[in-house]
Amino acid sequence: MADNGKIFSMRNYPSPNPNIRLDEITYWSQGLRVKGLLARPKKPGNYEALLYLRGGLQSIGMVRPARIAQFAAQGFIVFAPYYRGNRGGEGKDEFAGHDRYDAVYAVDVLKQFTTKEKVHLYGFSRGGLMVLWTAILRNDIQSLVTWAGVSDATATYWDRVDMRRGLKRIVGGTPNKVPEKYDERTPLYDVADIQAPVLIIHGTSDEHVDIEHAYLLEFYLQDEGKPVETWYSFGLKHHYPQKLNRETVRSLCEWMKLQ
Repeated sequence: MADNGKIFSMRNYPSPNPNIRLDEITYWSQGLRVKGLLARPKKPGNYEALLYLRGGLQSIGMVRPARIAQFAAQGFIVFAPYYRGNRGGEGKDEFAGHDRYDAVYAVDVLKQFTTKEKVHLYGFSRGGLMVLWTAILRNDIQSLVTWAGVSDATATYWDRVDMRRGLKRIVGGTPNKVPEKYDERTPLYDVADIQAPVLIIHGTSDEHVDIEHAYLLEFYLQDEGKPVETWYSFGLKHHYPQKLNRETVRSLCEWMKLQ
């Protein structure tokens, strides 16, 4: 569709940081109006572009203004789509089904606010699926970071008892009934199409996304000869302690700028 990635509307949004401007954007994705949050440093500069892909499902794990402002403060123009069906957006969240295109076309939204030809990708938790699919489906990606990221949709169903009912409803059954629908959401089998360097960050004691997701992704990328770096933290869980979290954000942003 010709309108994919075009902005339908834009409104100023309250910012927690006086140095960062926030705007909520409604844009087109496969004929649906989808929403997301844009964060930009107020000080003029030639900033890198970063697509921030949230975790969670539906209203859980929603984009937090303070979080994307934190990334923007590191010298990035940041756009974080909510994914379809969220915060008044049209359609339904499909856990990396057709909603992966909300991320793919969000790159086109982001490019309207930067002179950079390529953008960086960052995904947390479920956002791991989204960044991988975006890098598979686009060739204008500079680097990719997946933090505590999901890489295998089938494993998520079996690992997360608390999510099974929601996934069964969204996907259309269990992995035993419709294995192909979970395989369709799993990017591991298509990583040969990723052209950007990948950084994997994961705690070995993650209780929400098992460390095996990171090990699997590393294996598949290495098997395809792709550049991959890993920052594994022994004993850390899904959410890092606040101080270490801030330090890791700074470090990963520096890593991106070197790519």
